[in-house]
Amino acid sequence: MQVIVDLCVVPLGVGVSVSEYVAACQRVIEASGLGYRMHAYGTNIEGPWDAVMAVVKACHERVHAMGAPRITTTLKLGTRTDREQSMDDKVASVETRLRSSAPGAAEA
Repeated sequence: MQVIVDLCVVPLGVGVSVSEYVAACQRVIEASGLGYRMHAYGTNIEGPWDAVMAVVKACHERVHAMGAPRITTTLKLGTRTDREQSMDDKVASVETRLRSSAPGAAEA
C-alpha cells in the first residue's frame, strides 16, 4: 500500500534550536530513496507503507542517538485504494483549480 505522510519530529530536552536534529532526520529521509518534500514545519514523504514507516522509525533512532532524551512526533498520513496519487499530483490538482478560478480567468 502506498502512503503519503506529513512528519514532524521534535526532540525535547535539547535546547531551543532543533535544526541540527531536523537536518539529521532529513539525511535519513534522503538516504531512503523515497520521495519527500521538506516544508517549514515538517516533511512530506511518499512511498510504500513499510518503507515510509521504517524511515519514521529511523528518524527517531537517529535523533535519540544524537542525545535527545525525548521526541514528540506529529504524523498525518493518507492512503488511497481507488487510484495512485503522488504528492505532486495533489498539489497540481489544487493549482489547476486555482488557475481556473482566478479573477479574470473566465474572460480569457
